[in-house]
Amino acid sequence: MTRTALLVGATGLVGAALLDRLLAAPEYATVIVLGRRAPTRTQAKLRFVQSTLEDLDGLGDPLLADDLFCCLGTTTKAAGGNAGLERVDYTMVLAVARAAQAGGVTRFFGVSAAGASTTSLAFYSRLKARMERDVAAVGFASTQFFRPSLLLGARSESRPAEALGQKLAPLLSPLCVGPLRKYRPITAEEVADAMLLKARQSASGVQVHSLPL
Repeated sequence: MTRTALLVGATGLVGAALLDRLLAAPEYATVIVLGRRAPTRTQAKLRFVQSTLEDLDGLGDPLLADDLFCCLGTTTKAAGGNAGLERVDYTMVLAVARAAQAGGVTRFFGVSAAGASTTSLAFYSRLKARMERDVAAVGFASTQFFRPSLLLGARSESRPAEALGQKLAPLLSPLCVGPLRKYRPITAEEVADAMLLKARQSASGVQVHSLPL
């Protein structure tokens, strides 16, 4: 049976990789991309709906789908501080989740972050943990979070700290074994593959996946 996927964050590193995979996946007859900017690719089953993600109450039908894939995320610098980061990585994610669930979406697949914890000393890690907690409470039949560490890939915007981390990745990866495996740098394509793999499986309840799987 074919399904409809709703994707937010399609212009980001993971979102762009996931969009390619959803468009190629035979089980998805329609892929709805919701966001400010249209994706650069075109395909018959791709449908773009322009939205600020703060106007969800008035969208109606565009939110009718089976599965929601959420790849929203920014940085403190790009967002202009912690308040802006919270607006994107928490408030917008939760708003989309609630609106989609109200429209009939039954499964949520979302990108979080390695080390997400409500007791972390890092604001970012606490924010991701709050997002997981509150999205899990929305009431999807299946809610799955994916926690990548440092993402590898070419970004359109400048992220100096991340660029340095990518250069050090070949040295860091061999050290991330055992309990530290979840902190191993990972490509956006690997994250997208993990999300689609889990979407192809039948699962219920809330699951949190450290990456690589």
